[in-house]
Amino acid sequence: MRWLSMRVIRLLGWEFEGSLPGHPKMVVIGAPHTSNWDFFLFLAALAHEDVDVRFLAAKGLFVGPVGWFLRRIGGIAVDQQGSQEVVRTVAESFDEAEAMILAVAPEGTRSAASHWRSGFWRIADAAGVPVAMVSVDGATKRIVFGPAHRIEGDPHAWMDRARSFYDGVGGLRPENAGAVRLASEIPRPRPDVV
Repeated sequence: MRWLSMRVIRLLGWEFEGSLPGHPKMVVIGAPHTSNWDFFLFLAALAHEDVDVRFLAAKGLFVGPVGWFLRRIGGIAVDQQGSQEVVRTVAESFDEAEAMILAVAPEGTRSAASHWRSGFWRIADAAGVPVAMVSVDGATKRIVFGPAHRIEGDPHAWMDRARSFYDGVGGLRPENAGAVRLASEIPRPRPDVV
C-alpha cells in the first residue's frame, strides 16, 4: 500500500510536509473533508508513513467489493445510531492494542458542516491517547502532518490549536469546507426576555 500511495500521490503532483508524530497509539484527524478523494488522500498519506491505520465508516458502506476493500485497508463498520457505544468499543480496542492509529474525518460529511462531530475527541479522551492533525489542501497540492496533543478533558483549548493549524486550508472542494468548531462552540441565540 505504501508504494502504491507514494506512486499515485507523486504522479498527481502532491507533496508531503512534516511527518506523523511517533506515538504508537493516537487518533489522527484529516480535514477538511470536502469530497471522497480528500479522505483517500489522507489515508494514502498515512500509508506513506508506513503505519497500520484503522478508520470508522458507516456500516452501510461495507457491502460487496467496496466492503471487502474498506475492510482490507483498515475500515471498521460502525452503526451511527449508537455513538456512546462506538466510543466505548474503540477505547477498549486502544486499551487492548500495543499500537493503534485511528484515522477520523471530524466533519463527518463531505458537505459544508456547521461544526465538527465530537467523536474523535471523545474516543481520544476515553482512551487517553493524543490527537494528531493532518491537512489536505487542493490549492497547494500539499498534505501537511501537524502536531499531536492530548485533549485531557478540555476540547475547547485543543480546538484553538486545530483552528490555527487548519486556517486557510480548503481541501479539494473548498466550497464544501466546514467550520473548525464543535457544536458546543456555536453561539446560541438568547431567548428574548420579556
